[in-house]
Amino acid sequence: MAVEFQLFGDVQAAVDDQFVDLGHARQRCVLAILLMDANQVVPGAQLVDRVWSEQRLPARPARALQTYLTLLRRAITGSGEVSIEWRSRGYRLTVDRKCVDVLRFRDLIAEARAVDADERKAEMLAEALRLWRAEPFGTLETGWLDSVRTCLVKERHAARLDLTDIRLSRGQHAMLVPGLYEQAAEYSLDERLAGQLMLALYRSGRVSDALAHYQDTRLRLADELGIDPSQPLRELHQQVLAADRALDVPRTAVASATPVVPQQLPAPPQRFTGRFRELRRLDEMLRTRGVAVSVVSGTGGVGKSWLALRWAHRYVDRFPDGQLFVNLRGFDPSGEPVKPDVAVRGFLQALGLTAAEIPADPDARAALYRSRVAGKRMLVVLDNARDSGQVQPLIPGSPSCAVLITSRRSLGGVIAAYGAHAVELDVLTEPEARTLLTQHADSSRMAAEPEAAAELLAACAGLPLALAIVGVRVGRTPGFPLSVLADELRESAARLDALDGGDLIVNVRAVLSWSHDALDAESRHLFALFGLTPGPDIGLAAAGSLTGLPTGRIRTLVRELENAHLVQQHVPGRYRMHDLVRLYAAERAETVLPADTRGAAARRVVDFYLHTAVGGERVLNPHRDALEVAPPVPECRPVALPDQAAAMRWFDAEYPCLLAAQLLAAKHGWHDTVWQLPWALSTFHRRQGHFRHQYVTWLAGLAAAERSQAAAAQVLAHRRIALACARLDRQAEGIDHLDRALALAERTGDLRGQAHTHQAFGLIWDAAGDDRAAVAHLTQAVRLFHSVGTPAQEAEARNGLGWYLARVGRYRLARIQCGRALRLLRAHNHTEAVANTLDSLRYVCHELGEVDKALDYGRQTLALYRQLGHSLEEANTLDHIACAHLALGQPAKARLCWQEAQERYRGLHRVADATRIQRELASLEGKSDGVQGDPADLVRIGAAAERDGLWADQRRLSAGRRTAGRDR
Repeated sequence: MAVEFQLFGDVQAAVDDQFVDLGHARQRCVLAILLMDANQVVPGAQLVDRVWSEQRLPARPARALQTYLTLLRRAITGSGEVSIEWRSRGYRLTVDRKCVDVLRFRDLIAEARAVDADERKAEMLAEALRLWRAEPFGTLETGWLDSVRTCLVKERHAARLDLTDIRLSRGQHAMLVPGLYEQAAEYSLDERLAGQLMLALYRSGRVSDALAHYQDTRLRLADELGIDPSQPLRELHQQVLAADRALDVPRTAVASATPVVPQQLPAPPQRFTGRFRELRRLDEMLRTRGVAVSVVSGTGGVGKSWLALRWAHRYVDRFPDGQLFVNLRGFDPSGEPVKPDVAVRGFLQALGLTAAEIPADPDARAALYRSRVAGKRMLVVLDNARDSGQVQPLIPGSPSCAVLITSRRSLGGVIAAYGAHAVELDVLTEPEARTLLTQHADSSRMAAEPEAAAELLAACAGLPLALAIVGVRVGRTPGFPLSVLADELRESAARLDALDGGDLIVNVRAVLSWSHDALDAESRHLFALFGLTPGPDIGLAAAGSLTGLPTGRIRTLVRELENAHLVQQHVPGRYRMHDLVRLYAAERAETVLPADTRGAAARRVVDFYLHTAVGGERVLNPHRDALEVAPPVPECRPVALPDQAAAMRWFDAEYPCLLAAQLLAAKHGWHDTVWQLPWALSTFHRRQGHFRHQYVTWLAGLAAAERSQAAAAQVLAHRRIALACARLDRQAEGIDHLDRALALAERTGDLRGQAHTHQAFGLIWDAAGDDRAAVAHLTQAVRLFHSVGTPAQEAEARNGLGWYLARVGRYRLARIQCGRALRLLRAHNHTEAVANTLDSLRYVCHELGEVDKALDYGRQTLALYRQLGHSLEEANTLDHIACAHLALGQPAKARLCWQEAQERYRGLHRVADATRIQRELASLEGKSDGVQGDPADLVRIGAAAERDGLWADQRRLSAGRRTAGRDR
């Protein structure tokens, strides 16, 4: 992994081009100080003095430093390229100096001064100065950092003066004048700089301006310092007055001096952050053989022009013959896009041609433009291009030129024709967005209101334009809490109104509209329909139902939206919109689509999710009671999922959309759909351990079932809520729901509902610690399932009964019940229930000390859960197998199983389980496989774990799969 440190501007670090969180200001201070003395030991006392300077020390400064350094190590040392170590009573940060911008800056300047050749010296000085993004250390302030900052500013100024001398000697006076004026305003008393500006003006034919600048400098020196100009500056003044030929460009530079050097680049962005990868991609253009062309594309407001100008100004010295710039207004609402021949005319005029010298014929004009720039080192920036046809006549034919194009479209024609470097801009990452916003609102305000700051960042969703607008509003009202603006942005319906900077170019809605209005009518219609999608993205199949269009036509239209960067194909076949683009699409839908059209589209896409999910649930759980669902509406095209693996993949990809579809159905009052969707998610929720979502979705399902007065659905909803409660340590609430479910099932004569409810009671009583009550309820469930003639469900209940019999110590009866269940379930090809029953038999053997048998059952169970893609139970079973290996004297094998289990738990965000496994792994330190231990060790391990409360959650989950089975 590559690591880069930025000390120019805000202190930042990037690992593989992604910003990492360096923590609060004091912690970043520590990092900056160690980086300035990289690869050297900084004594601890000196580090404390540099960090706190005149400020009040904490009670234990050494301990505070240790904490900061520990957090910094976690953030930046994972790559192996950086280390922070304690050495000889101090700390040393080891890093390649080239990875730290300030150190690279100083090294380049030192190397340049050791070089004799002016050309090489100029290249090195220019490279050093390009590293200067802003004043060092950003807003960090300590006495030591302030002094280093002052030194660096002086070093930069000296390097600029040295570089200017070289460029003046090479006849580049015309391109230097604007920059020298800026420097002179900052360093008005610097006589060397004043002389450089006077010389550049004189050589550019601006004698009166040169003399005027001398007078300005003389008066300032007199007013502020009480002195006259130095002898060298007075002599230069006399030479200018006398038009001394000695001031002319040296003969060696005359041939390279150009009479007209266009410098059309607008000012670079003052606030900029991140974009490491994209800037590096643009750097590749400098190494291109032939005409170097790069296309920067992305949605409106994502910062394409900012990036282009940032890069162009960084490398302006590489293009001493000039820089051409044109805003092609490809998506400008105020008028037509600039025609290529008009842009060529402007370029020729910038190159010094008069109107009479410019041909009227567009082809001849383009040919003359190519001739004029041939052989010259020039940069051509074509901003805001509409399409490939607009820019192709503006691309020079000379390999000495470079072309940088920005567009909201991908410009595939240019990329194909010229082999252009494609740079697609996405939104900023959260750390980058935070840095950009902090440049407007100082870090103290952000730190004082972390929740409001997080809300502002979330509302902007990483879009630089939105961040700039919010930043300006925050900066304009320094006395207002950030929460005031956060409140305004919280409501999505009003967010685009809040992101209005008072001008078209700083209005998110207006900027997005320019891309939208450039689409054809059919693509605009699709864009509006995409504003109705319930989830964070949409697949092609769902889009087919949303729109009612054939898949091929959708592909064509979506490609247009992709080219306009209004949607992004973030994984194959799935499309998403930036959050603010989605809000704009929803606005367009509300504006241009009739209410019945919107309602029909929403119904089609929700029916797509419902019917595909119901079909997928039947594939995952073929033995479940059938669910009657109304047929899909016309033009809805659900997908048939062929097998369990395909079904799990579909549920995994569509899960956020399925949750959102339930909310949309509730909004429209489609009550049956609201409870049918969580029914269809039952197996997926169980296998993935999504118990909290199960709880929430079924609460909504219960409310919908009550509104539609569907008794059977209410029984089901109460039961499913109770099962989730058992897994969320809400036993009392779960018992209440089951009491209501059982009463309703008995009142309506629903025997199956009663059986399933008794089965669910087993899990609740297990969670409450009453295994005997669980045995009583499972006995009732077995009787009821047998009476209604459902052998597979009876077998599942028998397995649950066997589990709880083992829990109360009746192992012989437990083995009989589980054995009967296993035979029935295998006869019905009920794979998941077979796995559950094998695990029950593993548990019986576990309790009896039959370790070899327990291990064999565990391995069979693991193979089936892996076949089913049941991630949670796979992790649980690996845990059980590890215990068996440990009891058999095989700690190395136990370690491998626990490591794999921990990985699975982490993937499922089950922090408590992962932490428990970490403790088990820690207990194995120093142990290796050896002689088999006493089989009773497994029982002792289990007892010790239970005493420590380590297996409570795991046992509850294991019990859950037996008692709940495949709840209907």
